[in-house]
Amino acid sequence: MEFFQVLKERQSIREFAPNAIEDGDLEEILRAANMAPSAGNLQAYAIYVVTKSDYKSALSKAALEQPFVASAPVVLVFCAYPARSEWKYGRRGRRLYAIQDATIACTFAMLAATALGLACVWVGAFNESAVHQVIGAPSGNVPVAVLPIGYGAERPPRSSRISLDDLIHVI
Repeated sequence: MEFFQVLKERQSIREFAPNAIEDGDLEEILRAANMAPSAGNLQAYAIYVVTKSDYKSALSKAALEQPFVASAPVVLVFCAYPARSEWKYGRRGRRLYAIQDATIACTFAMLAATALGLACVWVGAFNESAVHQVIGAPSGNVPVAVLPIGYGAERPPRSSRISLDDLIHVI
């Protein structure tokens, strides 16, 4: 899919078909996330690939009881890895750059999923400590985004966007 078409096609999908994602497609999504830019090229993030039903159910509960998290064939959890950035950038690396690295990687994964004809939704509403416990992340890794991915079983109307006049400020 052409890049600008990917941007137009991407939307938040919360109903997934039960079809499994092909291993090659998941690998392409993960490769895309790995290509994301990061502060100092440190890639201060970790990605947890969740496919087991009991773990997805636990993530759904940790995501404030959002059932679609459990219904997706694959759920990616993006965690900031602050220690990987802190040694070079200090406090700013720990508190900001690692978060940015994880969110950019999640964005690349989301766009890659769309390009492959898959559906996903960015989930930011969750109990951080509960997600941390479900995925068994090392101490210090911070869950930043949960990305359920699958084949869409819905096609909701497009959300409106803020006009560029209200969004852009030329200085």
